[in-house]
Amino acid sequence: MRKRKIKKATDKLAPEEHIVGFKNRLNPRSINQKDYIRNVAENTITFCQGVPGSGKTHIAVGMALEYLLDYKVQKIVITRPVVEAGEKLGFLPGSVEEKLHPYLLPLFDEVNYFLKMEHFNKLKSGRAIEIVPLGLMRGRSFHDSFIIADECQNASYDQLKMLLTRIGINSKMVLTGDLDQSDLNFDQKGGFGSIINRLQGANGVGFSSLEISDIVRNPIIAEIVNRL
Repeated sequence: MRKRKIKKATDKLAPEEHIVGFKNRLNPRSINQKDYIRNVAENTITFCQGVPGSGKTHIAVGMALEYLLDYKVQKIVITRPVVEAGEKLGFLPGSVEEKLHPYLLPLFDEVNYFLKMEHFNKLKSGRAIEIVPLGLMRGRSFHDSFIIADECQNASYDQLKMLLTRIGINSKMVLTGDLDQSDLNFDQKGGFGSIINRLQGANGVGFSSLEISDIVRNPIIAEIVNRL
């Protein structure tokens, strides 16, 4: 098993090294998922759109962790738009990262599948995993990074255009979303689909689509999605 040694950010004079390895490895379960993985490997930027439970985020997180633990990148950057699905949560106390935490729980669930949480926390404290709200990405450049942008159907066209220009040298970016599940107001919807259409044929940009047949959660989800 390939493992990564990291140093605690607080250890300056005598760094303590920790071994971080996989609890579970990424294992594609359909032809479309294999195609998705190939797209990520072969392209700088990959768009993946598909139905709930089809593995969009699962594969993005698994690929990012493989790149990090194999020393292909120096860090993972996780972002997503902060949009509530129908209910208003109101004011959330704490730091920017603490405010974003409830929105990132689905991503953390995927990380927990691949790593022990103690290992995730060590990577995060060592800044090998960075969490950045989409609204705070402007002006930054991410080199030697694997950037995951989740729930992109809830980002506007201008936000996604800004996000795509953040990618730096020796970096990859995966943008995931479900075109049928946007929580944006009507006049803001459609940015994810428009970006996908405009970038068709661009060098270094790949596109994947996951269908009901790719759902890997409880089989009842496929029945629900198909009927609703």
